Amino acid sequence: MNADPSAFKKNKEFSCPGILFSMARTPETGRLFYGSSDFKVYEFDTAVEKPAPVAFQPQEQQQGHQSYVTGVALAAGQLVTGSYDGKLIWWDLEQRHVVRQLDAHEKWIRNVIASPDGKMVCSVGDDMQCKVWDAATGEVRHVLQGHQAETPHHYPSMLYANAFSPDGKWLATGDKVGHIVVWNLADGKPAGALEAPGMYTWDPKQRRHSIGGIRSLAFSHDSKFLAAGGIGKIGNIDHLGGPTRVEIFEWQTGKRVHLLEDDKQKGLVEQMEFHPSGQWLLAAGGDHAGYVKFYNTADGKIIHQEKTPMHVHGFEFNEAYDTVYGVGHGKVAVWELKAAPAKDEPAKDEPKPDAAEKPAAKGA
Repeated sequence: MNADPSAFKKNKEFSCPGILFSMARTPETGRLFYGSSDFKVYEFDTAVEKPAPVAFQPQEQQQGHQSYVTGVALAAGQLVTGSYDGKLIWWDLEQRHVVRQLDAHEKWIRNVIASPDGKMVCSVGDDMQCKVWDAATGEVRHVLQGHQAETPHHYPSMLYANAFSPDGKWLATGDKVGHIVVWNLADGKPAGALEAPGMYTWDPKQRRHSIGGIRSLAFSHDSKFLAAGGIGKIGNIDHLGGPTRVEIFEWQTGKRVHLLEDDKQKGLVEQMEFHPSGQWLLAAGGDHAGYVKFYNTADGKIIHQEKTPMHVHGFEFNEAYDTVYGVGHGKVAVWELKAAPAKDEPAKDEPKPDAAEKPAAKGA
């Protein structure tokens, strides 16, 4: 796991129709599953000589999704997908047929994830509910409600992001106005709350409209730190031309240890993941274009960043953390990280506050 982020390079790139909103990968393989803007779910194997999307097909009298497929998770030996139609569907991986279909949320589903042990599935939707499901049976374990239905300006809010902690004890959810709740999965009760309002922009004059929000969440591998990703203040809310913004919290104390904002590559932070060592964090997303950024978690500085061939909506590392699989606008891409040179002393593995503690940025 000594891959070097500065040696990041694209290995493969494939064109696929539509917008690829989310993805999951079969462990130890390059076999991907993604949800698309054409309302379908696809399998895509990057390891074969000439990969092509293979659609999942509902059988007779099975409806399938009727809108964008925005969440994809592998759990209990099946694929679970969520959509703007508010439905969760369990699919057989080999036959690619519907096993179970539930009316899960009253409004758009924004994301679907699986717990580290694969026994639970979590969905979040614009009904401002987070639901935790038994992956094997489809039964609801928890209905978590800790987010307001309206923004401070009395417009509908959205619940975009969710993340399980690697130890399986905690679940984080984040909404449009920057409110984050960490839940105890043992009893379904709140264990902490954080605020990141700097990711929310309100235009009171021209559009009377808002944009932004917590678009991604990620726990460190020791479950001590929580990163929230989105976009900074936007001048023109009709576009996503604002700086990328990541805030890292020591969530149990509520202390923010880093505010990472950069406008070299702009747009939403759609997904993040910490390296197991805790030394760096990968963030990816985009506006009309796409990017990847590797942050040093000790000092908050960018180790490496570059443009990607598409706005990245989802990615996943392989087990060795030297390969990244990503999906986005019309593309599947595979990147590689070369091994880092050996060092005499191991690097520290925890984020540290800046040497000189500075007050939070305005609006943060």
